[in-house]
Amino acid sequence: MFRTGMILALMLVAAAAAAQPSRFALEVEAGPVWQSYNDVEIPNDGTATRFSIKDLAGSGPWFAARAYLTWNINERHGLRALAAPLTITETGTPTDPIRFAGADYEGGTPTEVTYKFNSWRLGYRYTFGGGGERWTWRLGFTAKIRDAKIALKQGETASEKTDLGFVPLLHVSTDWRFAGRWFLLLDIEALAGGPGRAEDVSLKFSREMSERWSLAAGYRMVEGGADVDEVYNFAWFHYAVVSATWRF
Repeated sequence: MFRTGMILALMLVAAAAAAQPSRFALEVEAGPVWQSYNDVEIPNDGTATRFSIKDLAGSGPWFAARAYLTWNINERHGLRALAAPLTITETGTPTDPIRFAGADYEGGTPTEVTYKFNSWRLGYRYTFGGGGERWTWRLGFTAKIRDAKIALKQGETASEKTDLGFVPLLHVSTDWRFAGRWFLLLDIEALAGGPGRAEDVSLKFSREMSERWSLAAGYRMVEGGADVDEVYNFAWFHYAVVSATWRF
């Protein structure tokens, strides 16, 4: 009798927990990524060569993944963290000599290039309505830590440029329930001005599989760079993505 009562009590607790609104969401996104351009000159003072990483490494595709963890503090306020690592290493043959980060590389000789751009972010979002039950809008700001590296290696010659810096971004996103359990999701984090810019934009179709799970697929683009004395680098990446979200 006691055992039966304990089982019933545990079932009631589990049911009550399941009935609580989801305050957390974990989204894992993955897919292939291509680059349209990736131009670099280091240092950016006329003493180095401006060259294309795309010409050395190719346009892709490569595998990329990212993960979001969202905490909905209450109905209006929320925090979102992002981990988005990206590292590309390929070997290509430059047609002309390259002077990069204090080292000289011969044309016509196979050269290894590494491009790393890891993005770690923490953002605040305010949620408000605007279209009844069909639309949800969010507006906020994001603190981004950029962990970047560009490196060349040709035989015994090697040089690199690393960069760890802070980038503030504005955040705008919306969810449009256009039919039943189907949504169109637009997510933008971007800022432009001064010597550089950064844009991370995604558009995905999402399907609620249950109260806790949803699947999505769509397109993401990441573009931007900087034009300062130490470095010139602007790149444009395109992602075909699928993602799964678990709300708990």
